[in-house]
Amino acid sequence: MGPNPTLLIVDDDAPFLRRLARAMESRGFTVDLAGSVAEGIAKAKEAPPSYAVVDLRLGDGTGLDVIEAIRERRSDTRIIVLTGYGNIATAVTAVKLGALDYLAKPADADDIYLALTQRPGEKAEIPENPMSADRVRWEHIQRVYESCERNVSETARRLNMHRRTLQRILAKRAPK
Repeated sequence: MGPNPTLLIVDDDAPFLRRLARAMESRGFTVDLAGSVAEGIAKAKEAPPSYAVVDLRLGDGTGLDVIEAIRERRSDTRIIVLTGYGNIATAVTAVKLGALDYLAKPADADDIYLALTQRPGEKAEIPENPMSADRVRWEHIQRVYESCERNVSETARRLNMHRRTLQRILAKRAPK
């Protein structure tokens, strides 16, 4: 990390935002938080950070707008894009706009820290024990369930699944 370890985290998932902020502060960053695209753009224009972690999908738009706002003010910011809805097209767009890396949620603080601080040209290590497909599915369902304020019917609608099927999944333990 450089002499100015300012980090802007933009995510509309408040519990995740707080957890990640605490984790990054413990690693030496000076953290600023934003819960929306508008707030992220305002903070990026007010004080462009050295580092940024931006969620791709936010309640009021796309994190790509925040990346553009940061790049207008500062070209050397190391930006990481997080998303639970990853696809190749958005990854390519994020990188073209200046993102350093693109991580799929659920990414933990260690993964984010490594992505932010890796040297140019350095390749990330392949995890020894990657999450199983069942675990990734379960994590996604949990994230949507929490974003729906633990409303089973709304979660089932968003996931395009039957409510009873969702209830059975939620009643089980997390897969390994």
